Amino acid sequence: RVELVESGGGSVQIGGSLSLSCAASGEVTDLVTMGWFRRTSGDEREGVAGMDIDGKTAYGDFVKGRFTIIREPGAGDKSNQIMYLDMNSLKPEDTGTYYCVSDMLPLLGARARLLDTAFHYWGPGTQVTVSS
Repeated sequence: RVELVESGGGSVQIGGSLSLSCAASGEVTDLVTMGWFRRTSGDEREGVAGMDIDGKTAYGDFVKGRFTIIREPGAGDKSNQIMYLDMNSLKPEDTGTYYCVSDMLPLLGARARLLDTAFHYWGPGTQVTVSS
């Protein structure tokens, strides 16, 4: 069993920055891929970013270089299961609930396309609000 807990959400002005954190506990040595999803004004969960232990990354099209996913201390170390999402140039449409996700399989196929059904473990989410 794996538990994911997000932190770092809050309110920020348009154009501002925010950094989210995710800490994994439990059977973390089996986790290969970690990532972020969000639910904004719509009902669907949207893939934000993903990264596996080999350092391979994937980002949602809307990110456009504004967000960076980070795993510390190094992508090849399975014992390290802390992940960050650095978000810059935030827009009102980035407002929503952000979820940390993880899976025991690499960032390939459906996980590389950031499909929500491809990730097994989900955190409860943290709220991000971007306003003027």
